[in-house]
Amino acid sequence: MRAASALTGILLLLSGCASHPQPAGTSQPEAWLKPGVKVSLPAPGISPGFSEQQLLTGRFGGKTQSLMVLLSADGERLNLAGLSPLGIRLFTLRYDASGVHTQQSVMLPKMPPAAQVLADILLSRWPLSAWQQRLPPGWQLRDHGDRRILSDSNGKPVVEISYITRANQRLPITIQQYAFGYRITIQYLD
Repeated sequence: MRAASALTGILLLLSGCASHPQPAGTSQPEAWLKPGVKVSLPAPGISPGFSEQQLLTGRFGGKTQSLMVLLSADGERLNLAGLSPLGIRLFTLRYDASGVHTQQSVMLPKMPPAAQVLADILLSRWPLSAWQQRLPPGWQLRDHGDRRILSDSNGKPVVEISYITRANQRLPITIQQYAFGYRITIQYLD
C-alpha cells in the first residue's frame, strides 16, 4: 500500500486528486505550468471523445512506481479513476462545466490540486487551439512531428510530450515535466 501511495503522489503531480470542487462563480480551474506560472485550463469537452485504460509509470526523485487509470472524455466532461495494482479504487476525478470534483477512496499523503493532473492530460490530448489564448505572453505550445513541446517565454522547454500513432489516433506515451522534475510513461491496455 505504501508503494501505491507513493506512486499516487508522484502521478498526481500529473493528476492531483486532493482538491475540492471549484467555488461557485469562479471561472475555469487553474494549474501551475511551472513554479510561479499559473494558467486557467481549457474547457472539459473534446470531440471525438475517447475511453481508455492505461498503466501509468511515474519517475520522480529517482523512484519509479505504477498505477492503473481509467480515463474517458467526451463533449461535456473528463473522468479519471485511479486504481491500485490490485484493482482497488484510490480516487476519482470529474471535470465538467461546474468545475473539478474529486473523491479519495483511500487516505493518501498530501497531494497537489486536482487541476495539476488535468493540466497534463489537457496539454497532451486537447488541440493546440484550446491552449493558445491561455498561455502567458511569450509562451509557446507547438507540435513537432511525434512531440509536443511547451516552452516558456525564454524558449526553455517546460513540458515535452511524446506520441505514437495507433489506429489513426495520436496517443501520448510520455510526459516529461521539466519544471517539477517528473516523467510519466503511458501504456494503453486493450
